[in-house]
Amino acid sequence: MPGNNSSDLTRLRITLTVFFALDGFIFAGWVVRIPAIKEQTGASASALGLALLGVSAGAVITMMLTGRLCRRYGSHAVTVVCGILLSLSVALPPLTHSAVALGAVLLLFGAAYGGINVAFNSAAVDLVTALRRPVMPSFHAAFSLGGMLGAGLGGLVAGHLSPTRHLLGLTFIGLAVTAVAGRSLLREQPPRQPPRPPESAGGAGQDGPSRLDGRRRGLVAVFGLIALCTAYGEGAMADWGALHLEQDLGASAGAAALGYSCFALAMTVGRLTGTTLLERLGPTRTVIAGGTTAALGMLAGSLAPSLLAALIGFAVTGLGLANLFPVAVERAGMLAGPSGVAIASTLGYGGMLLGPPAIGFMADWFSLPAALTSVAVLAAVAALIGLVLHFPGGTPRAPGRKAGRPV
Repeated sequence: MPGNNSSDLTRLRITLTVFFALDGFIFAGWVVRIPAIKEQTGASASALGLALLGVSAGAVITMMLTGRLCRRYGSHAVTVVCGILLSLSVALPPLTHSAVALGAVLLLFGAAYGGINVAFNSAAVDLVTALRRPVMPSFHAAFSLGGMLGAGLGGLVAGHLSPTRHLLGLTFIGLAVTAVAGRSLLREQPPRQPPRPPESAGGAGQDGPSRLDGRRRGLVAVFGLIALCTAYGEGAMADWGALHLEQDLGASAGAAALGYSCFALAMTVGRLTGTTLLERLGPTRTVIAGGTTAALGMLAGSLAPSLLAALIGFAVTGLGLANLFPVAVERAGMLAGPSGVAIASTLGYGGMLLGPPAIGFMADWFSLPAALTSVAVLAAVAALIGLVLHFPGGTPRAPGRKAGRPV
């Protein structure tokens, strides 16, 4: 790419948005068929829980490797390959007939899922730098919208199609979308990045992200901690929100399901407006405001005496958490390229892995409402990090990459 032509950047942005949406669509399509696959495999609740850890384990194991692959082969090529693997592997769970076999294929599915997340986030970081606009939340909004579409479609076809046919259909859709969008993505070179002077607040100088000193590595880990705080809350809401509404507030099963819907919808809205928010507030105040909002919302959601108040609290939590993960991944990528994205993503998904079981233990020791307040505590930690760290403000800048260097 001879320069940062606006039409080229717009085309690249659209293509990456499609991959983010496809990722959410396929993942949600798998999630809604978990009950049917549990019945098919005859797995107990504990055996299913261990099998489901394969997704997170596969993702976490693969993420650091994907960072190195992106540096060697480019994030665009890795995104396409992982898109193909994700589309193929989603068809495997319905073919299993034991919890052990299910865990094995979910390890492969998780590896593809983790790989594509690092790859397209790395490509998005380069694009954000070239556009000089904080558009990272728009990509994550596409993921959320894809997830809502995938879950909605899955709910519609669940009574008519077997899991095998449904997930095989997702394979064909995924391969078709990857073929079209991947062809466009492979034609585009990563945007050229102008050389930058050292960043006083960000620590990224002309050495570039490949030479990661201790201070910069520490900053990347801190951004990863913000991602962990966010993912912990997302995992907790997905796994425990409905149970809290039904068990502690006496909601019906249908009303309890609204809890996560309110949270997810609010998070999507928050991400759709995230670019405007970042342009007006900057990353530091966005993290502080988001963390504080999420903490207050989760306190209301977990301790509210009525269903309506709890639903409002869940929605406020979604709005608060919406842009923390995108900001954390973007800043880590600015400091350390694909390695930074991989580190932040690994810590983030570690939080999603840690959250549900941690809340389960705390619910046994205390109560589920008390356990859910841990989401508020970690959201407050993210806000405190923003207050103390004070991210570099203004338009995102490249971490000293040479012009034309692939991710």
